[in-house]
Amino acid sequence: MSWTWIYQNEDGSPSPSLPAEAVVTPFPTQADAEAYIGQSWEELLAGGVEAVTLYEDDREVYGPMSLKPAE
Repeated sequence: MSWTWIYQNEDGSPSPSLPAEAVVTPFPTQADAEAYIGQSWEELLAGGVEAVTLYEDDREVYGPMSLKPAE
């Protein structure tokens, strides 16, 4: 199994460009993938990523999940 993030705009469409912090290689576990987002969400948001969706292989696990702080 591999876990990957899809980087998106807030409307769910793919982000047109990715910041250097965006990891596109698969993570070995869901916990690793979620830890990465927990550590990198601010940099991703600053780089233009507004939301993410987590996949396990070809199966959508959850998302799109906004990276914007709650108001």
